[in-house]
Amino acid sequence: MNDSSWGAPPQAGYWGPSDQGPVQGAAPAGPAYDAHYAQQTRPMPIVPDVPEHGGGQDDDQGTARPSGPLFRDEQPFHDQSFHDQPGRDEPYRDQNPSAQPYAAVPQNPEPMPDAPQPAQPLPPQKKSAGRDLGAAIGVGVGLGVVIIASLFVVKAVFVGVIAVAVVVGLWELTKRLEERKGIKAPLVPLAIGGAAMVVAGYARGAEGAWIAMALTALAVLVWRMTEPPEGYLRDVTAGLFAAFYVPFLATFVAMMLMADDGAWRVLVFLILTVVSDTGAYAVGWRFGKNKLAPRISPGKTREGLLGAVAFAMVAGALCVQFLIDDGTWWQGLLLGLAVAVSATLGDLGESMIKRDLGIKDMGTLLPGHGGIMDRLDSLLPTAPVVWLLLVIFVGSG
Repeated sequence: MNDSSWGAPPQAGYWGPSDQGPVQGAAPAGPAYDAHYAQQTRPMPIVPDVPEHGGGQDDDQGTARPSGPLFRDEQPFHDQSFHDQPGRDEPYRDQNPSAQPYAAVPQNPEPMPDAPQPAQPLPPQKKSAGRDLGAAIGVGVGLGVVIIASLFVVKAVFVGVIAVAVVVGLWELTKRLEERKGIKAPLVPLAIGGAAMVVAGYARGAEGAWIAMALTALAVLVWRMTEPPEGYLRDVTAGLFAAFYVPFLATFVAMMLMADDGAWRVLVFLILTVVSDTGAYAVGWRFGKNKLAPRISPGKTREGLLGAVAFAMVAGALCVQFLIDDGTWWQGLLLGLAVAVSATLGDLGESMIKRDLGIKDMGTLLPGHGGIMDRLDSLLPTAPVVWLLLVIFVGSG
C-alpha cells in the first residue's frame, strides 16, 4: 500500500495503480493533495503488514489488513498498539526528547508515595523554677532562724546582722562593677561608712543616718584621690550610688527596731516582703502569660504582680491587726499594697543593674539564691516605705 494514498481524499491528478501516467484529461502533475489539506493534516505512519497468524484479515487483493482500526478516532488515544507503531512519536520527541509519547501509559507505574503524616504534637514542657528549690528553701529557712533568733533575743545582735549583710552586699556590688565595667568604687570607705550608717540609724534615728551618709560620701571622694585622676568622676559616682543603694536604705530597718514594738515591726516588714515575692512567683509561674517588663526581667508577669498584691494585702491585714500595737486591718491592706509595689520595683531595679552588667546573679554565696544582693533587692527599697507608713499609722513609739 502506498503511503501517499493512506486516507487521502481523491483529488485531480490522482495516480492510479498502474504506471501508465495520469488519467486523461486531469490537471497537470503536481502534489498528490491540495495545499489546504496539507495545513490541516499530518502524514500517517507506515503500518507494517501483520502476519497471517497475528489476527489479520485478508481483503480481495490478498493484502493483510491490520486487526486494529484504520483511523485514530475509532478508539481512545491511549491504545498502546497505536503508539507502538514505528515513527509515530518521532516529531514529538524531536521537540522534547525527555518527554513521554503522546497519551502513553506506563506499563509499570511507580507506586505513589505515602501521604505525609501530620507531625505529632510535642508533649508539653514542664515549667522549671530556674533554681535549685531544695537548696533555696534550706538556705531561706536557715536565714530565717538566724534573723528571728537575733531579733527577739538581743536587738543589738540583729543590728550586727544588718551591718554584716550591708558589708557583704557592698563587696558583691563593687566587685561586679569592677569586673564587668572597669569601675573601681572604693570599697574600704564604703564598708566602714555603711556599717556606721546602720549603727547610727539604730542609735540616733534618721538624724544619725543622714550624718553617717554625708561622712561616708566625703570619705569616698577623698579615698579616690589617692589614685590617678583618670576615671575619678566615674568611680566616685558609683561609690555614692552604692552608699545610698545598700547601707542607707538598710538603715531604715534599724530605725524600725528603735520602737517599743520594733521587733514586731521588723518581723511584719520581713513577712510582707517574703509573702509578696512568694505570691508573685506562685501566681506568675502557674498563670503568668503577659510580660510585665520583658526588656528588664522577662520572667515577671502582670499576673505575678496581681498575685503579689493579693498575697501581700491579705498578709498585711492580718499582721497589722494582730502584731502591731494599735494597728487595724485596713491599714494592713494599704501597707500590703505598698509593699507589693515597692518590692516589685526593687526587684526590677536590681534586674536592670544586672542586665546592664551582663550577669544573672550578683554572687554565689547563698546556694539556690545567688548572692546577698540577690536577696536584698526587694528588701532595701521596701524598708523606708514600711518605716514611713508605720510611723504615719501608729507613730514612732
